Amino acid sequence: MTQILESLRKQSLQITGKSLTLRLASVEDANEDYLSWLNDPEVNMFLETRFEIQNLEKIRTFIEKVNGGTNEVLLAILLREKLEHIGNIKIGPINEHHQSAELSYFIGEKSNWGKGFATEAIALCTKFGFDKLSLEKLQAGCYASNIGSQRALEKAGFTLEGRLRDKLLGANGVREDHLWYGITRAEHGQ
Repeated sequence: MTQILESLRKQSLQITGKSLTLRLASVEDANEDYLSWLNDPEVNMFLETRFEIQNLEKIRTFIEKVNGGTNEVLLAILLREKLEHIGNIKIGPINEHHQSAELSYFIGEKSNWGKGFATEAIALCTKFGFDKLSLEKLQAGCYASNIGSQRALEKAGFTLEGRLRDKLLGANGVREDHLWYGITRAEHGQ
């Protein structure tokens, strides 16, 4: 897996879809817009980053750590026509032995919510994971109250596989369920 990821990074990994382009996130993406997303309570209500005050250095360190590692890939989600950065999607950690990985994502630019961009980014990463990373299984978790994420995953072909009761502390301070969605290569039609 390490060799595959290194090769893809050297090739300036880019995935193009109907409305979006995904490319490797870089430290140049760590700007005031990105920082404002992570510090906006409406944007970060389902992100684990909400538990710490964010700054540009933390963002840069995170990008370098993920994209310099051996089992994760962080991609910037860009509007295809403008190449405007609107969010991120991460594949990983990747379990090489089981050929499986997790997806996590967010659309930070609120003016782009509800337009199907999360669904498209998930679908593009799913195809990438099966085609380029030779994965057999992808999964993604979300808060039970995150209806938008549930819909995006379902539209991208993922199925609800499990519910971990009261696992997460919601943004409103109330405990809530952690939902797990998954898709296999066979279900994806690969």
